[in-house]
Amino acid sequence: MARAVGVFGGAFAPFHNGHLRLAIEARERLALDQVRLIPTAHPPHRPDSHVLPARRLEWIKLAIRRERGLIADDREIRRDGPSYTVDTLVELRAQFPQAVLVLLMGSDAFQHLHTWYRWTELLELAHLAVVSRPGSLLEPSVETCALLAARRADDIGALMQSRKGRWFQFEVPMLDISSTRIRRLLRAGHSVRGLVPDAILDAMTAADVAALIQDDDATPTH
Repeated sequence: MARAVGVFGGAFAPFHNGHLRLAIEARERLALDQVRLIPTAHPPHRPDSHVLPARRLEWIKLAIRRERGLIADDREIRRDGPSYTVDTLVELRAQFPQAVLVLLMGSDAFQHLHTWYRWTELLELAHLAVVSRPGSLLEPSVETCALLAARRADDIGALMQSRKGRWFQFEVPMLDISSTRIRRLLRAGHSVRGLVPDAILDAMTAADVAALIQDDDATPTH
């Protein structure tokens, strides 16, 4: 039975080496038994990817097949309706009732947490590990400060003393890779070798590339 479970969701269009490295760093540094990588099927704040969810799940499986403790999770693909994080955490809490749940998120998402569906319920289900660059100063937004101000964990030990309810600034030397940059390079006909796991690149078809380029047309720069 897993004692500590990381939750890492995203469009993953495509899943890249930055995603992979972050999942590995989280598993090792937070002493997680597993990190569940969950491709979003129908994100509420952006258009659906032109790459089918099942294909993005296949890419994750290819990328992590030799990585201990990383698990491709299809629950948002199997669920109808918008892919709300709170619904995913409700399911995971039922699956792992005694485990520490840790939701991984970027600092940009943290600053806009108040726009998430039923965001105040997230800490009733899990901890938040907010990924930032070393040396950066991260504080809750004005909208979330009342709830989060007293819930900050100063270190990993403090975070792991309970199963849910706190947030922690998780500093990681980030790789300068984004899905947007990869899609732009593909559009220009340039190589993305070194940015995307070789196992994904070797399986990527012309149709996959065309779908990713369509995503670049439909999604904002990030």
